[in-house]
Amino acid sequence: MVGSKMAATASIRERQTVALKRMLNFNVPHVKNSTGEPVWKVLIYDRFGQDIISPLLSVKELRDMGITLHLLLHSDRDPIPDVPAVYFVMPTEENIDRLCQDLRNQLYESYYLNFISAISRSKLEDIANAALAASAVTQVAKVFDQYLNFITLEDDMFVLCNQNKELVSYRAINRPDITDTEMETVMDTIVDSLFCFFVTLGAVPIIRCSRGTAAEMVAVKLDKKLRENLRDARNSLFTGDPLGTGQFSFQRPLLVLVDRNIDLATPLHHTWTYQALVHDVLDFHLNRVNLEESTGVENSPAGARPKRKNKKSYDLTPVDKFWQKHKGSPFPEVAESVQQELESYRAQEDEVKRLKSIMGLEGEDEGAISMLSDNTAKLTSAVSALMSVHY
Repeated sequence: MVGSKMAATASIRERQTVALKRMLNFNVPHVKNSTGEPVWKVLIYDRFGQDIISPLLSVKELRDMGITLHLLLHSDRDPIPDVPAVYFVMPTEENIDRLCQDLRNQLYESYYLNFISAISRSKLEDIANAALAASAVTQVAKVFDQYLNFITLEDDMFVLCNQNKELVSYRAINRPDITDTEMETVMDTIVDSLFCFFVTLGAVPIIRCSRGTAAEMVAVKLDKKLRENLRDARNSLFTGDPLGTGQFSFQRPLLVLVDRNIDLATPLHHTWTYQALVHDVLDFHLNRVNLEESTGVENSPAGARPKRKNKKSYDLTPVDKFWQKHKGSPFPEVAESVQQELESYRAQEDEVKRLKSIMGLEGEDEGAISMLSDNTAKLTSAVSALMSVHY
């Protein structure tokens, strides 16, 4: 898990969200207040792409971008020959093989291929050969390296990976039987994610690290990769502005790489804040918490199947005002705030009932209420307030 403090006005969450929306708009900058209908399309992603998108874009936002269907790359998919498809996947051998299979099967009208990390030339040639063999060259509309191989959870915090995270964990790096090849793979995975982060940020970092540790290996590899990219001025990823504001920032962020051996106590320290307890106690994953509803103790006949517990999911995003306000508060204060919100909710509910009673609308449907004028405005205001408290 990595924290990022930036002097730039746009947070890393905003920058990655803008990059994703541009990608979903066929790599054309997305205009917020566009009055025209979006082009309807299908989104195809792998598990890596799903993890990147889910904390940033809701299903409603995807629909607003014209995404009518979003499917996993390796799922069974039916042909939709009159709809374009936007792919967002890692350039792995398995994914490239399945993508080539889609081309051969003529699943979609056109293909917009977006790779989470840079694709190698050999894999790009594999796609070209598959498209040529399937007579689908003209259907491959665009191919882009998106450099989005990291997961943003908050404005100033991101993680490097979620899938196969045990392969790049502290334990994996410090295994006594780890081979040089395995260590190189771990380092390359970390470096690729950090490189993607700074490409999205649009800034070249000043790197500092502890010497003689895995942190130094990451720093050396990242420094080499940055220099190689900057050496080619025409194709450098750092000469443009990802947000399209036309401004170039000369402020360079400081990247401090520290080996976990220096500080083993912090991961074992459990704080008393709302956010920390949710992370430690509940099933909290990519800003979504999953809860099982308690059904209580019920008498059931001997041999009968136990009732299945209902599961509910809640997205703890910036839209959730209560979460944003109280996530850093001590838990006892959060409990008091919950009680205050509940009392406010009940007061708003009583106000709605009182207004309906005054207007003689008890038991009436919403159609009768909407026929009123001045009283309707008061009732609507009360209901809106009630819903905002409830949310």
